[in-house]
Amino acid sequence: MPFWDLQRQLGIDVDRWMVRQSMPQPYGRAAACHAFEREWVECGHGLGQTRARRECQPEYEDFMECMHRTKLAVRLRTILDQREKLIKEGKYTPPDYHKGKEESRP
Repeated sequence: MPFWDLQRQLGIDVDRWMVRQSMPQPYGRAAACHAFEREWVECGHGLGQTRARRECQPEYEDFMECMHRTKLAVRLRTILDQREKLIKEGKYTPPDYHKGKEESRP
């Protein structure tokens, strides 16, 4: 049959987008978010799509945070906004090495 193992014959991997972290990695090490992806896949295995979305939401959110770092970016932006606010109010003065000035050398 001509359709058997078509992906391998064409040299493409259609399933790659589904489990990116589970693919073979360089030097044989697990990917950074592999554990989160594995928890998500194990949680949803055999549940069905509708039930898995509801019951495995925390695992999915952890996996997406590991992949995209959206919560971390929001937190960092909040910290930097607070820093700028304190600088404008005169309650905080950043050290010279945070202003781009070099330290004086002996």
